[in-house]
Amino acid sequence: MEKKFFVHASSYVDDNVQIDEGTSIWHFSHVQSGTKIGKNCTLGQNVNIGNNVTIGNGVKIQNNVSVYEGVELEDYVFCGPSMVFTNVLNPRSEFPQRGSEFYLKTVVKKSASLGANSTIVCGHDVGRYAFVGAGAVVTKTVPDYGMVYGNPAKLKAWICACGQEKLDMSIDEHSHETAQCPKCGRKYEKNGLEVKEI
Repeated sequence: MEKKFFVHASSYVDDNVQIDEGTSIWHFSHVQSGTKIGKNCTLGQNVNIGNNVTIGNGVKIQNNVSVYEGVELEDYVFCGPSMVFTNVLNPRSEFPQRGSEFYLKTVVKKSASLGANSTIVCGHDVGRYAFVGAGAVVTKTVPDYGMVYGNPAKLKAWICACGQEKLDMSIDEHSHETAQCPKCGRKYEKNGLEVKEI
């Protein structure tokens, strides 16, 4: 039976892996056991997917990214080149912490974008349509539609789902505001640090 996905000859896919149709896995990559990868994903060169990872549909993982056990990527997540996930908060070489009981879960929610060379410290989720700037170090949860950057990453603005424009709303924790994207016309409402499309 012909496979409906592509794996480059230089890459390795372990046993007990589910890869859905339309997905491409490029040069020198490794997908480990227990992983599920959705439809129409792209894994670039030198990508490592750890054991028991779940990746949704339409996810793009650029070159030199490792997605470790404990990390989940929902649909349409973008992982920029050489960005980093961790899964153990206080690692020690002398006292190894291996196995799911040591791993802190990190969920990157639908359509979030993680910039090149950013780092997501484990145990902190990234919200829907959030945008993490290049080189940012995320040390706390990022809200839906939040744009964060810096080291440590701080909330600097709100961004439209289309990703083309920042929204004209403050980052005041107590304000109630509305805004409309000047590019695509989507409308949003903010209550404190919760933003939703209306």
